[in-house]
Amino acid sequence: MIPFLERGFDIYGIDLSKEMLDKLRRKAPNAQVIQADIAKYTVQENFDYIFIPSGFISLFTDMRMCKKILEKIKKLLTVGGKFVFAVDTVFGRCDEDNTYKVRASVKTKEGHYLTLKMKNYYDKNSQTQFSPSIYELYNNTELLRSENIDFQTHLYHYGEMEEYLKNCGFKSIVTYSNYQKEPANNDECEMFIYECSV
Repeated sequence: MIPFLERGFDIYGIDLSKEMLDKLRRKAPNAQVIQADIAKYTVQENFDYIFIPSGFISLFTDMRMCKKILEKIKKLLTVGGKFVFAVDTVFGRCDEDNTYKVRASVKTKEGHYLTLKMKNYYDKNSQTQFSPSIYELYNNTELLRSENIDFQTHLYHYGEMEEYLKNCGFKSIVTYSNYQKEPANNDECEMFIYECSV
C-alpha cells in the first residue's frame, strides 16, 4: 500500500490482521484501512481498481468460498474497473517431505533468531499444498517461543481460474506468467497473474 500512497493514489485497504494493520499505520498513519474479513465485509462504494498482492487468493482452499470472494470483488468494481491478482500454480508444488526442515532464519533487531521450519505434502485430488509450519524464536540456543501454523494453498492449473472468473461475469481476462506480463499458456510457471475487468 505504501508505494501507492507515495505516488499519490487514492487507495483504500482491508485486512483481517490487526497486527499487520498496526505496522502499516506506524509507517503510514493516514492510510485508509479497515480490519475486516473480506468474506463478511460490505462497503457501499465502488472502485476503479482492486488488487490482491502476492498469491493470497490461493489461501482460499474451499473453492465455494473462493468463488464467493470473486463475486463480491466483481460487485465492488465500477463499470470498466479492473481486478488484478496472482495465484500459485501446480508447477510450484513442493515434493512430499515428512520432516520439518529450516526454510528461513532471520536475525531480529533484538539479536534473536526467528526460524521457520516446514514440511510439505500435496493432495492431487483437491490440488491443495499442505505446509504445516513452526515459527521458533531463539536467544542463541534457548527457545523463547514457538507457534504452529497449518498453512494450506490451492494450486491452480492453467484455465481453472479463468473459468471461475468468466462464471462470475468478469470480462477481458488476461493471464500472465510473470510480472513482465509474458502471457501464460500452460502450467509451466510458478504463478498466474490475472488482469480482468467488468
